[in-house]
Amino acid sequence: MSTPSHLLRPVRPDDGPAVLAAFASSPDMARQGDVTSLPQAQEMIAWLDAPSRRGVAIVAGEPRGMDRGEPAGTVRAGSATVGGELVDDELVDDELIGLIGVSIEEPHRSGWFFYWQHAGSRGRGLTSRAAATVANRALRPVADGGWGLERLELGHRVNNPASGAVARAAGFVQEGIERQKFLLDGERHDVLIYGRLRSDPVPATSELPWSR
Repeated sequence: MSTPSHLLRPVRPDDGPAVLAAFASSPDMARQGDVTSLPQAQEMIAWLDAPSRRGVAIVAGEPRGMDRGEPAGTVRAGSATVGGELVDDELVDDELIGLIGVSIEEPHRSGWFFYWQHAGSRGRGLTSRAAATVANRALRPVADGGWGLERLELGHRVNNPASGAVARAAGFVQEGIERQKFLLDGERHDVLIYGRLRSDPVPATSELPWSR
């Protein structure tokens, strides 16, 4: 069996079951939103499908050649290899395993950045690579194929170091702390605030390829 390829693509309406599965994969996903049913998962996808937002899916699948009995490493017509991974028009099993989201404030050319991943796919560095890839594109000028933003922001609880590691891998710089911002399970939690500017250095984190 071949090693799955991990690619990025826009979130689609048919990602609802995968979004629901991700939220059911770990209790900590409840902090990302209230998604306990398929209609709620579809509502989240619809919320992302707005001019002021971007939803980018981290997907896992096998190159289509694997479905046709071709040996591993086969590159078919219409395919390309980017960063050592196959970029193809089609994958066998194009399943969402995580998400990078950006909520855009167009007047300020800034965006609030967030991310999550199915618990079963964590620990591989995929969220860090995906976050770096999306942030890099978001901060590039439109003339260079980017989204034209000039600043990105994100926040995470101080007791969630894994999220901070993703932020730093994506080039974000810690800028401050919002004391006791969140009330969770009866306790108040401080939140660390990060920002990344277009003028900040591009991180060395390797990018994930985009599905065409």
